[in-house]
Amino acid sequence: MNGHTKMFAAIALVAPVMAGCATKGFVREHVAAEAVRADAHTDSSVSAERSARMSADSSLTQDVASLRKDLDSLRTEYGAKITALENGMQFALPVHFAYNDATIRDEDKAALDRFSKVVTKYYPGSVITVEGFADPAGGVKYNLDLSKRRAGSVQSYLSSTGGVTDEIRAVGYGKTRLVVPNASGDQPGADQNRRVVFVVESAQAAASGVAMTSQQ
Repeated sequence: MNGHTKMFAAIALVAPVMAGCATKGFVREHVAAEAVRADAHTDSSVSAERSARMSADSSLTQDVASLRKDLDSLRTEYGAKITALENGMQFALPVHFAYNDATIRDEDKAALDRFSKVVTKYYPGSVITVEGFADPAGGVKYNLDLSKRRAGSVQSYLSSTGGVTDEIRAVGYGKTRLVVPNASGDQPGADQNRRVVFVVESAQAAASGVAMTSQQ
């Protein structure tokens, strides 16, 4: 075997080994690069998830703060009494009626307008029940009918003028649950018996009611 033949034979033997080493090195580099890219992607996903969660938490905090502000406004400006219920919220607004009358007074419309805005904004999809009441004067049947007509007047007002699109029900309870016992006609406190009370039933209302109770 001459010198050229020996050299070619050596190259032929070494080349596969070198090729194998080069291939293994490429694979290692490729795997390492993919690992780096995967880590970067994971870090990016975690960062994006964290940012989204922080943004959602911030938005929720702002919504709760806004709700509390509006509910406090109903209390301070209109004298509303707001109570948390198991399945929602109860709003007792100072919406009263004249003796033997079911007409909404002009001075009570501002409170109804504010109530409708709060319900529409924070409790969409709720079931709203308007409960009507009467003072003790008159018979049981008559007062049941009168109290239901009062609730119906408010129901119509919220649906048409107030812009509430949720389900609104009107019920009458007559001369039960008196605020001022035995006060009727033009006696002091009788107008508080001639009133309506709102019950807002929804998951959102129940959740905010629990939050309010725990924070007050």
